[in-house]
Amino acid sequence: MTLHVLARRILVLIVPLAVAAAVIAGGARPADAQEPARHVLVIKVRKYQFSVPRIEVAQGDVVQVTLVAEDVPHSFTVDEYRIAKRASPGKPVTFEFRADRAGTFPFYCNLTSDDAGCKQTRGQLIVSARRP
Repeated sequence: MTLHVLARRILVLIVPLAVAAAVIAGGARPADAQEPARHVLVIKVRKYQFSVPRIEVAQGDVVQVTLVAEDVPHSFTVDEYRIAKRASPGKPVTFEFRADRAGTFPFYCNLTSDDAGCKQTRGQLIVSARRP
């Protein structure tokens, strides 16, 4: 048996074992562990109300928001996530973020206006802790 043939036979035996060891060492996820999800939301704002006043996601999920102002300019602001996005009528804005902190966070319109309605435009982002 030549050295070349012997080396090929050894590789045929060793490579699958090495791959299996790498998967095990990498920490296979438990069967009940959840993968992060992606949430795609269109939030319309009209007459100082968000069409989606409550957003519920799990920690680690990615949230994509398209903010649509239907009457006057509005914003979507979440202080804890350092998000402040503004949309004007006919000019929606799309953005995304990873919900990396668990908790309940208010979101609101931070635009100032002569009308006090903007300050009443509020909602909640609820991020539940993900099970390990």
